[in-house]
Amino acid sequence: MYFIGVDLGTSAVKLLLMDEEGKIVNIVSREYPLYFPHPGWSEQKPEDWWEQSKEGIRELVKDVDKSQVAGISFGGQMHGLVILDENDNVIRPAILWNDGRTAKQTDYLNTVIGKEKLSEYTANIAFAGFTAPKILWVKENEPDNFEKICKIMLPKDYLAYRLSGAFVSDYSDASGMLLMDVKNKCWSKEMAEICGISLEMLPELHESFDAVGTLKPEVAAELGLPETCKVVAGAGDNAAAAVGTGTVGDGMCNVSLGTSGTVFISSNKFGVDSHNALHAFAHADGHYHLMGCMLSAASCNKWWMDEIIRTKEYTKEQENITKLGENNVFFLPYLMGERSPHNNPDARGTFIGLTMDTTREDMTQAVLEGVAFAIRDSFEVAKSLGIQIERTKICGGGAKSPLWRRMIANVLNIKVDRIESEEGPALGGAMLAAVACGVFSSVEEAAEKIVRVTETIEPEPELVEKYERQYRKFAKIYPTVKDLFTELLQ
Repeated sequence: MYFIGVDLGTSAVKLLLMDEEGKIVNIVSREYPLYFPHPGWSEQKPEDWWEQSKEGIRELVKDVDKSQVAGISFGGQMHGLVILDENDNVIRPAILWNDGRTAKQTDYLNTVIGKEKLSEYTANIAFAGFTAPKILWVKENEPDNFEKICKIMLPKDYLAYRLSGAFVSDYSDASGMLLMDVKNKCWSKEMAEICGISLEMLPELHESFDAVGTLKPEVAAELGLPETCKVVAGAGDNAAAAVGTGTVGDGMCNVSLGTSGTVFISSNKFGVDSHNALHAFAHADGHYHLMGCMLSAASCNKWWMDEIIRTKEYTKEQENITKLGENNVFFLPYLMGERSPHNNPDARGTFIGLTMDTTREDMTQAVLEGVAFAIRDSFEVAKSLGIQIERTKICGGGAKSPLWRRMIANVLNIKVDRIESEEGPALGGAMLAAVACGVFSSVEEAAEKIVRVTETIEPEPELVEKYERQYRKFAKIYPTVKDLFTELLQ
């Protein structure tokens, strides 16, 4: 049997084909446009996801026995607002996770409704990227579109709907909408009322490893796959990446250096950070997790390389960076605003400490270190909760950089485990499909049998000490310039 994992990302959809032994047979990627209609806004067309996913699936399975494709599941970009009318037409482009337009609505939820109420209803407070503030934004700014809403769904769930006709979501992804009672794993009636929507507009909820349907006959024919192929609920990209890296079970950790950056801590028990600086979400393994999310991680390096110094030689640019822990240049990686722990959509990217002898390497190093320091911000919150983390898995495009991995190990002062496959959400999706098809009895068993650690980066005491001093400097910058960001946007 074969299983397809679909990683519906922000820049591309990555499709992975896995056999029942956990071996990756093929990987295909298809890009689609990202639109920025106004500064701080971020949108995509769901139809683009669908068309590129179909093309990618056809290429993915062209050299295998298609009749043996037993299941398909997902790891998808979280929080995006996809709205359909009564005829299942997409009403407007999807408003994405890194969109910052909802400052007013987020402030309303956190101050008028109140953070305590939100935490009581959903275990979380409002962040600009979450789905509920986006629904309020559409209600206030596009009332005609709001009146047309019949179905509200998340990005990956749109693919599941097109594939199977099942209007569903999973607990992990739905946790990030600010519409779900995470502790009790059900929709919050109170939040639906606050947003002015009915519960009927929201999808049926499932565990990530639940089969929710099979391929529609016409879709199966178009893709060349059997109608018996199961469509499995899947997970938000971070939960799916955690599955793909073996971050399941109590007390496990994963750092993701993708477009966004995350610290993901799995737990068998439900728990909430009292300051709500970390998200309290359901996990794809059937339990829970805490997560810190920064909006720009590897995308900071991509921006610096592609747009500023205009090179694709990412590895070459890092070759001459040798003075770790000694850089006088610092970078705040808030190119799209920031979520954890600052919750400030007005925050912006900032270089500080430049002098006449600052080099290109210094600034490249500052970008990489800035992301590592921002990830540590979330680690500090976890420490304040009494959570002690001694090691972490690492995944995402940024994890391919040996230099960045070394920085992470020493900035966080923990062991960093690199795994055999760095495919994260796509592999996690395929593993969830295999669990749904009965190849593995649980997500934990799938992780135990498939995920292999190939390298461990140990923290270096002398470098840890240097980075401790550097982090303390970094931590002072944001509070110092915080009020200026709002002024700059006025």
